[in-house]
Amino acid sequence: MNATTLEKKGSNHLYSSSDYLLEVTELKKHFPIKAGILQRTVGSVKAVDGVSFRVKKGETIGIVGESGCGKSTAGRTLIRLYEPTGGDILFKGKNISKMRESELRRTVRKDIQMIFQDPFASLNPRKTLKHILAEPLITHNLYKGREREDKIQQLLEKVGFNPMFINRYPHEFSGGQRQRIGIARALAVNPDLIIADEPVSALDVSIQAQIINLMEDLQDELGLTYVFISHDLSVVRHISDKVGVMYLGRMMEFANKKDLYDEPLHPYTQALLSAVPVPRRKGVERRERIILKGDLPSPSNPPQGCVFHTRCPAATAMCSERVPEYKEVKKDHFVACHLY
Repeated sequence: MNATTLEKKGSNHLYSSSDYLLEVTELKKHFPIKAGILQRTVGSVKAVDGVSFRVKKGETIGIVGESGCGKSTAGRTLIRLYEPTGGDILFKGKNISKMRESELRRTVRKDIQMIFQDPFASLNPRKTLKHILAEPLITHNLYKGREREDKIQQLLEKVGFNPMFINRYPHEFSGGQRQRIGIARALAVNPDLIIADEPVSALDVSIQAQIINLMEDLQDELGLTYVFISHDLSVVRHISDKVGVMYLGRMMEFANKKDLYDEPLHPYTQALLSAVPVPRRKGVERRERIILKGDLPSPSNPPQGCVFHTRCPAATAMCSERVPEYKEVKKDHFVACHLY
């Protein structure tokens, strides 16, 4: 594998590591299914099954899809909380998918951080705010003594927190405040890339707006790059530069935000966007509602061919026989569909 350039399988498009902070190619994460007294492997859950995309420095990439589509698993695999089953993850030109944990911790860990969905479950209830923010600094041996104290104060100011709360515990804060703590903890080690896994889904709508605005302000100030995972298409449209749509572990469509929302090409993307409420405005046509038939298949036994063909209103015989190529059909607009 060449760390400088990486050619995507089935495509003439060349991924150049000099242009992109993160490049993901054919990423897979399969969980084994074990059965019997001897716990033999009898199958696998294909949570992520060949996902490819790339992120430039300073961009926000949104990843959307139904619950169970594999988007959160993809995020955790990117940061190596889950070990990849296959594929490549290039970060700053280095293939981190096959790095040993010791090398990963020494060279990459502090540059990629994660904001989790549940701000209460992800914070240690036995530690004060001061200890929570000091922990990543201690782990990566950053700052000492008074400098560490000053850094913690700066982090609190950046996320709009009152420094007087520094000795309080997580249960003493509201959901929105706890998510601010999660953001501050992610910022503590000055990362380049932040994976945000449903960071506002557990919050009230008014608090969601505050957190999204905070993340955008921090991105402008610190030059951060985000991979923003969400099921909320409206939130993703607001914060993202590019959007990827996942279904049953696969990337169905990936494009610039405007192209994807104004002219979705994949039938699944079209169905998702047809369900988004649009305020009545003069000159703005409302999309016809597309109702998908059937239920989401099991990732342990996905359909043959295109995984979406069992629910697709435009499916043909070919769709059940052959996996569609994930290809660039327009500039920076990738689709996995036999229609293109």
